[in-house]
Amino acid sequence: MPTTSPLSLSADCTELQTTRDDWDAADPALLETMLVQMQTVRTFEEAVLQLAGEGLVHGPAHSSIGQEGAAVGSVLALAAADGVNGTHRGHHQFLAKGLSYLRPEGLTLADGIKDDRLIEFLRCTMSEILGLKAGFSGGRGGSMHLQWMEAGALGTNAIVGGGVPLAAGNAWAQRRDAQNAEEDGDASGIGVTVTYFGDGASNIGSTLETFNLAAAWRLPLCFFIENNLYAVSTHVAEVTGDPRLAARGPGFGITSWRVDGMDPLAVYLAQRAAVGHMRAGRGATLIEAETYRYFHQNGPFPGSAFGYRSKEEEKQWRDRDPLRRVADEMTRRGLVSKEQLEDLQSSIAELVAGVVEALTEKDPDSSKGARRIRPALWPDPATVDDGIRAELVVGGQVLSDDYERAARPRRFVDAIADVLGRRMDLDQGVVILGEDVHRLKGGTNGATRGLKDAHPDRVLGTPISENAFAGLAGGLSMTGRYKPVVEFMYSDFVWVAADQIFNQIGKARHMFGGQSGMPVVLRSKVAMGAGYGSQHSMDPAGIFATNPGWRIVAPSTPGDYIGLMNTALDLQDPVLVLEHVDLYGTQGPIPEGDLDYRLPVGRAAVRRAGKGATVLTYLNMVGLCLQAAEQRSQLDAEVIDLRWLDKASLDWEAIGASIKKTNNVLIVEQGASGTSYGGWLADEIQRRFFDYLDQPIQRVMGREAAPSISKVLEAAANADLDDVLTGFDELARNLGLS
Repeated sequence: MPTTSPLSLSADCTELQTTRDDWDAADPALLETMLVQMQTVRTFEEAVLQLAGEGLVHGPAHSSIGQEGAAVGSVLALAAADGVNGTHRGHHQFLAKGLSYLRPEGLTLADGIKDDRLIEFLRCTMSEILGLKAGFSGGRGGSMHLQWMEAGALGTNAIVGGGVPLAAGNAWAQRRDAQNAEEDGDASGIGVTVTYFGDGASNIGSTLETFNLAAAWRLPLCFFIENNLYAVSTHVAEVTGDPRLAARGPGFGITSWRVDGMDPLAVYLAQRAAVGHMRAGRGATLIEAETYRYFHQNGPFPGSAFGYRSKEEEKQWRDRDPLRRVADEMTRRGLVSKEQLEDLQSSIAELVAGVVEALTEKDPDSSKGARRIRPALWPDPATVDDGIRAELVVGGQVLSDDYERAARPRRFVDAIADVLGRRMDLDQGVVILGEDVHRLKGGTNGATRGLKDAHPDRVLGTPISENAFAGLAGGLSMTGRYKPVVEFMYSDFVWVAADQIFNQIGKARHMFGGQSGMPVVLRSKVAMGAGYGSQHSMDPAGIFATNPGWRIVAPSTPGDYIGLMNTALDLQDPVLVLEHVDLYGTQGPIPEGDLDYRLPVGRAAVRRAGKGATVLTYLNMVGLCLQAAEQRSQLDAEVIDLRWLDKASLDWEAIGASIKKTNNVLIVEQGASGTSYGGWLADEIQRRFFDYLDQPIQRVMGREAAPSISKVLEAAANADLDDVLTGFDELARNLGLS
């Protein structure tokens, strides 16, 4: 028989419970602040539910009533400079962080929240929840997307688990900042980040990926699970093998605590221990606080009204109310009287009512005295697209297409490493991350050659966790201090990280009202023709072009790559930089002794002038189009290398001038028709230049099928020179040319 022995884990999981001695030892000022904050959150949330019941909250209102103790107890253990983010049910965390930031000295029963700064904070928060222009994000975020970067409130998130990887980015920045400060003689210590999420998010891939990444990199990140037992109506025990969610931490090497979330002091003590662990440089932590939402998933009705839990269950939890627990302990210690409690409740209720009254008025069209939002407070509909992208600010010398003067030849893949290395030399905020970028003499293609040796702390080889490290890059960029350059080994991996790429990174700037930039550069290669099959060959340009927020560059020469990458790194927007494997080994001229030049945003390159047809293309297809143009010279094609592919950056001036001259358009791309970039582009050209077209817009693209491993089938799936020549011939035939 084999011998067996228990496997010891590198991290502990502890259940923390308070005793009377703990309550007796608690600082009266802490308990006082705790009670005032929780009463403020409770009263504010009751006002939100009242407004929702009147139909004045557009969309869901996810109440945190019942869960105040978990948020307030946790936040009071943090410093003002520490960061937090949360989920769709995040009002309580946002309010607690804002109140603590504005009054780090604490709150008193006597004064409550009688402070103009606190009232303005509540007004801005309520305005955001109601979708008004005075909100923190100008009404764009609403109830589920609350952000106040100044206070360390990094943003709540409507995607379950979506904010967890972003929090890892903030934590990496805090650790790096502390290392830099220590080198400069500042020993003030490490800042920490707390990411709040529920039992549902503890089962999702982005969260579990980030558990592993944060543990591996020893990030000062606390995973705070507010286990309120229910997703919408499904109990955690129905969908989780072990509903003790804190037990997951040690499996990842994360020290963990489990506490009663209805006991604010227990939460505070666990969070204080976790903070001490992280500030000491010992890595990530996890806290599970078992708590309860008194109401349904959203709206002013209890869960029992929908039949998935009983009134008896709800009463049992209400009897453990966190506000009552603190009030009872303070009363027992003689720290508060019944009259003081009543005065606190009425004072806060009056102030919150004043906030609501400032935003609403009697509806003149209602015969029942209903309220409405004051019309002057709505945002201007004309600003609907404002803030999708940042204002263009490009540093360095901006060159036109004459940069090839005094040039020397350079391989495309070496130009990538050249420009990345140069920018890392000049800017301590540039960070490279991706799978194997630190090994194999520059990753799988050599594009990061030499960078790890030159900058060992800023070239990060990641786990195979695209959701986690893409989201980390997003959170890192939101700090305003770092410019991450992410490498996806193959473009198809975008689908693995689609939430972080499109829902988070692409939308964050607009969704949060432009409070922070999102300067993420995503390098990704197109590997069509390399025999890697259906899941490693995609051209993602069409996908990114039809999602908001992203800029797209597609360099076709080494010289263009340097200028476009420099410009991409100057922008405050996320930029996809496409690379094609067919180009890595090609050579082209780059300026002698100059790696700092920029190519302008929105400037295409006319690679061949002509009067007969406008050919629009990018990446490796530029070379094929130039070959076709010479072989079909009677068409006199003008070949335009688009360079910038997104709608906001496309060179419409050059495209329009060419179309008005030639009156014929051919769009050429290599990839499959289903995710085609050309479909979007053809539609836009049709809308803008229909009157100038002598024939339908012609297109060259791959087949519907994704490329196969079979060499023959792969060649059939992708567009090649023969397909480009066929496209030229179709144009010529429609013009009556032989």
